[in-house]
Amino acid sequence: MTSGPMTPPCAAIVLAAGAGTRMGSDLPKPLHPIGGRAMVLRVLDALAGFDADPVVVVVGHGAARVREAVEAEAHQADRLVFATQPAQLGTGDAARAGLAALDSHPEAIDVLVLPGDAPLLRAATLRRVVAERRRAAAAVSLLTAHVSDPTGYGRIVRDSAGLTVVEQRDATPSVAQIDEINAGVYCFDVAKLRQVLPQLRLANTASEYYLPDAIGLLARSGEGIAAVALDDASEAMGVNDANQLAACEAALAARGGRSAPMS
Repeated sequence: MTSGPMTPPCAAIVLAAGAGTRMGSDLPKPLHPIGGRAMVLRVLDALAGFDADPVVVVVGHGAARVREAVEAEAHQADRLVFATQPAQLGTGDAARAGLAALDSHPEAIDVLVLPGDAPLLRAATLRRVVAERRRAAAAVSLLTAHVSDPTGYGRIVRDSAGLTVVEQRDATPSVAQIDEINAGVYCFDVAKLRQVLPQLRLANTASEYYLPDAIGLLARSGEGIAAVALDDASEAMGVNDANQLAACEAALAARGGRSAPMS
């Protein structure tokens, strides 16, 4: 049973350009299998579960292999559009590449931006993120989770200024104690995303553009930010190395091995 179509439809951008150097494999990271199906395909399954249209897949490292696998095995392949991120300059840069591919779809009002390495996301969860942005008439809604060990994740800070994401590197000791994390899934008002992406600045020693920085920029300009907290924090699990891949595999098995569209 799927979650049904969104009205009006919501576009999506799947960030699947990363090299995954910590995976210790020549296989492009999005193609590593979980439960016998490539991670990026499970993310696309979840999007198919509530009829996201169009779906832009941003490719980069191993682009030809990723595109070939997606075109061969994705559901609703006719809704897919591919965009290329020539150099891996961070999630903000990847979102920019994906957004450019939506220029030919001016009817898109909302756009989900989500990672291609979060294979446990459910269609019903993505629907909630979109519905909350619309309900709150916010510039963006984002998915959060409460976890026992938030180390390495951006923390969700709620104060008089509203809601912002503070990365681990910038966290004060008190912020580091917060157990609510950013799951890396966003639903943006398309027009607001177009406004804020050019404002992103290079961050960290890798000189990358971080998409979470857009949340702070929008909040500081007085825009509304909404959040949706996961009931099942395992949905926020991402994969950056072999240990996390094994953890996702175990979590999927504990779920009963269901594919992503199931709610």
